[in-house]
Amino acid sequence: MFEDYRKITQEDLEDIKESISTQDLPSAINTIKEYLKKQDLVELNIGVTGESGSGKSTFVNAFRGLGDEEEGSAETGPVETTMEPEVYLHPKYKNVKVWDLPGIGTPNFKADKYLKLVQFERYDFFIIIASERFREWHTQLAKEIMRMGKKFYFVRSKIDSCITAEKRKKTFDQKKMLDTIREDCKNGLRKIGIEDPVVFLISGWELGKYDFNLLQERMEKELPHHKRRVLLLALPNITLEINEKKKKALEANNVKVALLSVCAATVPIPGLLVALDFVIFKTEVETYFNTFGLDDSSLQKLCENSDKTIEELKSQMKSLHFGLNLASMLPVLGAASLVVAGSAFEYVASLIPILGSVAAGAMSFITVSTMLKRALDDIAEDARNVLMASVGTTV
Repeated sequence: MFEDYRKITQEDLEDIKESISTQDLPSAINTIKEYLKKQDLVELNIGVTGESGSGKSTFVNAFRGLGDEEEGSAETGPVETTMEPEVYLHPKYKNVKVWDLPGIGTPNFKADKYLKLVQFERYDFFIIIASERFREWHTQLAKEIMRMGKKFYFVRSKIDSCITAEKRKKTFDQKKMLDTIREDCKNGLRKIGIEDPVVFLISGWELGKYDFNLLQERMEKELPHHKRRVLLLALPNITLEINEKKKKALEANNVKVALLSVCAATVPIPGLLVALDFVIFKTEVETYFNTFGLDDSSLQKLCENSDKTIEELKSQMKSLHFGLNLASMLPVLGAASLVVAGSAFEYVASLIPILGSVAAGAMSFITVSTMLKRALDDIAEDARNVLMASVGTTV
């Protein structure tokens, strides 16, 4: 379970210990808080492009969990509203930047000039959107992006509109219709020079349906390892698959943050270990609630998009018992510290052979990691239950 965290070295732990060993209690706690904040500062830049009116701005909003008329949303409309690259920050993860790029498709469109105009080098990957068929300028852009060594994804938007129109037919078959649209898009791309195209069918109004899970899996797979966690945490919590992936990403990080308490176990500052364990636990639990969309503002938004009240949604949540105050946590932290395994002692000993008491470090490590696992299990289950309750079915 620890192989993804080789970046936490003996030197890292030594630096943290040295820093807090010369500080008083409030300063030491602030040092650890700053370290926790810095762990997710990796930037992710996503460029969203396509023809005017193809649904670029709606996708930019939906990806960030916003509606088209909410504060901070990208302007939408039937005509091109984006004249220059415009950045939109994720409301919870400011290091995630989704760029609404100027529309393509004019008679004089030149892919190389376009990419220079939008500063091609700053994007981690591109989403190329079409609301009908993909045309020559889509492939021009894709080939130029490929030539420059970046990733892109073809997205066929407004699938909900297609389904609404087709439902009027007595012979309507949704799966058959979606397969037909997907194959038509792929055939069109082959005819204009893309050898083995992959097309994702998306609705900006119902992002959790159709091919969004497939799209996020492809993006995650092709991102550098250090940016995958950033993508996963920023995704709107709209499918059970995303819910489970978020849990795994957060679970892996528990090892990293629990190691911080090991440093405190070896520094002789009165009260530091208990206070630091509380700070770590509180910070991570708040992250869990935000990441899974269980904070009050996210729940209120979910109510507005469903027929549920906030009381009905909160009735699905057993994790509300995590009262984030020191008095309520002390008994729980004390009980968790009794659960110490030999493997934990060995692991901590291998990481901090000269930091001080291995026994104290292992005890603290187990205390924090055990509590974080318990909290994460409960909160992830709550997120699953809230999601299912809000849509009235499995997703």
